[in-house]
Amino acid sequence: MRFGIVILPQQPWAAARHIWAAAEELGFDHAWTYDHLSWRSLADERWGATIPTLTAAATVTQRIGLGTFVSSPNFRHPVTFAKDVATLDDIAGGRFILGVGSGGTGFDSLVLGQPQLSPRQRHERFEEFVEQLDSLLRFEPAGSGGISATGQWFTALKARMVGVPAQSPRVPFVLAANGPRGIALVSRMADGWVSTGKDGAVGEEWWQSVATLAARLDDAASSVGRDPHSIDRYLSLDSGGTYSLQSIGAFEDAVGRAAQLGFTDLIAHWPRGDGIYAGSVSVLEEVAARLGALR
Repeated sequence: MRFGIVILPQQPWAAARHIWAAAEELGFDHAWTYDHLSWRSLADERWGATIPTLTAAATVTQRIGLGTFVSSPNFRHPVTFAKDVATLDDIAGGRFILGVGSGGTGFDSLVLGQPQLSPRQRHERFEEFVEQLDSLLRFEPAGSGGISATGQWFTALKARMVGVPAQSPRVPFVLAANGPRGIALVSRMADGWVSTGKDGAVGEEWWQSVATLAARLDDAASSVGRDPHSIDRYLSLDSGGTYSLQSIGAFEDAVGRAAQLGFTDLIAHWPRGDGIYAGSVSVLEEVAARLGALR
């Protein structure tokens, strides 16, 4: 079992640098931040940009994995984003993990004046986004003169990705998916799968939804001839209506339940002072001291 922590990009870097460094010192395996322009109930609060934040985090850490939780096509293009990702992974020494989702329907989906998309359109765009990123982040073959792709949503004309990726064959993809088409894409292209469970579900209903989705991934992987155990499984522990770091007991209970469902990686949120994910850093530190025993 591996453990991750989400650090929301809300602090000025002079303060945030110590939090990212502490995540490594506390023994977490990976640390993440949201890839949004602003987010839900925190839209009126300070919110930094994702790639600069993770790049800065790479310079104050040495071991911990760093990732987006999760990026989407809502305001990104595969060509420019691939450049950002490849450069960040180089600076991080091959520690970057690319979390990608289909993109929500909130602020990020409308802020650039985009039309509202149907669920089918969002999935089709998601699939194209992932496929083009997969090609770009493997870098171009020597002498090819660039990477081109023409799709319904994105076009690349001789995009240049010269050199060698920091990780081979590319940065790991951890795809967020709950629907059948998304889970099929995970089975085909992902190194890992991240689930937030059923939207709106809480408590036992949420855990049951997580179990159902994990079983669907097993079936989808088997249907394409892939060993289901070859896909790492990440669970957002704070998505079921309960904050996992409210107490040591709550965290350990969540770890036990997730382990029974076959999850390999569990992700919680760094405690905030109030509002969503409100909690105590002292509880986080006590939990971190037990991570070795929980692995």
